[in-house]
Amino acid sequence: MPEPVDHAAPASPASSPSGQPVETAQVQRLTDAVTRLRRALRSSIRTDYPWEALPMAQVELLQTLAQTGPLRVGELAARQRLAPNTVSGLVGRLLDAGFVDRQNDPGDRRTARIGLTDAGHRQLGDWQRAHERRLAAALATLAPEDSAAVLNALTGLENLAAALGEDNPPAA
Repeated sequence: MPEPVDHAAPASPASSPSGQPVETAQVQRLTDAVTRLRRALRSSIRTDYPWEALPMAQVELLQTLAQTGPLRVGELAARQRLAPNTVSGLVGRLLDAGFVDRQNDPGDRRTARIGLTDAGHRQLGDWQRAHERRLAAALATLAPEDSAAVLNALTGLENLAAALGEDNPPAA
């Protein structure tokens, strides 16, 4: 396994809630591992499942809509932490593909909400199942203790995502 690259001067170590210092080298390893994992998963899915060509930004919009229900473009942009014009472009491509539609906003007839279509739900389900199969196959190739370590880290990784603000989007 390649050594992590020192991308910048070391930052001062932070402390965990238990007061224990968080080592910069460990944070760098985590950053590198998450980046490599995401890239490897995206690449392997496209190799194993050539039909999977939906860009991650579009998948993330579909996931958000599946979790929240219909939203205005501005609300989507805030949740994704993207510029509204960027989200408008992504929504346009999803509209063209038939994965989302425009719906009347009951609170404001001048605006529309973007919602998932049945095709969007199916595409998102296919995407999710393909990733689950790929991850399950990869986990099965690991030594039992490595597979267990990955699975045992899930709660901590979920809490890390929450701490980074995934579950607390900025106000629209």
